Parts: sequence; structure tokens; C-alpha cells
Amino acid sequence: MAKPIEVTDANFEQEVLKSSQPVLVDFWAVWCGPCRMIAPVVEEIAQEYEGKVKVAKLDVDHNPNTAVKFGIRSIPTLLIFKNGQVVDQVVGAVPKQYLTERLDRVLTTN
Repeated sequence: MAKPIEVTDANFEQEVLKSSQPVLVDFWAVWCGPCRMIAPVVEEIAQEYEGKVKVAKLDVDHNPNTAVKFGIRSIPTLLIFKNGQVVDQVVGAVPKQYLTERLDRVLTTN
């Protein structure tokens, strides 16, 4: 069963920017209530999109450099990367269908 991978400042470039498939990155923190609310949705997406989308989580408290680089000001923020570029952004705890629609859009565009 696929699970989100943990990414850090150290491996972000390799795991996300150089990924051959689109990547959904959940920027979160342990103390963040809405982050805990969306975590099960992110886990479900990791399973359902296995082989199509890499799903990753980045703890902003332990990896501030990457969070600053991408202008993360509130969490949870979910960024969708394709070919090393941010192609979509979702801020806040949103319904699963909203996220899957955004992912499907990225998967169907070149």
C-alpha cells in the first residue's frame, strides 16, 4: 500500500523537482489542526494515484528552507509539481474531490 513519502530540505530536489512523475507535496506541521484533518485524504490519494503521482509530506518546522523558497505562509498548503515546476496550489483543508480534480487536470495536460 502506497504511503506519502517524507521529504526534507536535503532531499527535496531529488524527490520532487527531479521526479519523472507529478508530485503532490503536503506542507504541514504537527501542531496544525487543519493539517491533521487533511492527512487521511493525502494518504488515500497516495494509494489511489500510486504509479501516477508521487505524494510527499514536508514538515515546515523541521524544513524551513524549502517552505520559505516556495512562499509557504499558511498550512496546510499543497503544491503540485510537474517537471520540476509548481503547476497548482491548494491552501487549507479541502475536500478530497477538490484535490483529485486538481490532480486529474495536471495528469491530463502536457
